[in-house]
Amino acid sequence: MKKKYVLFDLDGTLTDSREGIVNSIEYMLRHYQVAVKDQSELQPWLGPPLKESLMKYCGFCEEKALEGVAVYREYFDRQGIFENRVYPGIEGMLDGLKRQGCQLLVATSKPGTAAVRVLEHFGLSGYFAYIGGATLDDSRVRKGDVIRYVLESCGIREKAQAVMVGDREQDVKGAKENGLEVVGVLYGYGSREELVGAGADYLVESPQGLVHLLMK
Repeated sequence: MKKKYVLFDLDGTLTDSREGIVNSIEYMLRHYQVAVKDQSELQPWLGPPLKESLMKYCGFCEEKALEGVAVYREYFDRQGIFENRVYPGIEGMLDGLKRQGCQLLVATSKPGTAAVRVLEHFGLSGYFAYIGGATLDDSRVRKGDVIRYVLESCGIREKAQAVMVGDREQDVKGAKENGLEVVGVLYGYGSREELVGAGADYLVESPQGLVHLLMK
């Protein structure tokens, strides 16, 4: 299954950003006097664009949801962005794939500017030929749109030579929209059932498993 181009999701795939995201969501919900009894209630919010989750779970209209995203960023940009950690084995995995000649890219629904800050903070940005994300005005936030943007920005036309790696159904569906195979990682935020149901082509338990799969 050797591929020339490997596109990675960020949250739940390269880093465990749950703490910072959940704290930022709680900060935002308190602003709107929405009570959260337990942080486990926010698990479904990890992965999808925040605007969509606000409309789905809080019944916000689009305008109010965009306002909520701005409130979320007050906390996230100040401290939540670094309430985060790299999953064990990620750097070795990236190094191994790059040494094998793979071109590594990031395609995340997190704003591109934030993705760069995170990867630079953890010393991972040098592994990636391109880091693509959402726009701050949310005009590009759907995973399919982000993946398409990365493919076009990098001039990748040989879809059979590219694969998407992610942990949620949005990663799988966004990749399929763009004609890519998908590897679902089981150490992230999505379940096996979610990834299989969305149509993931392969599943791996660990970053090391991803190296073994991609080097077949």
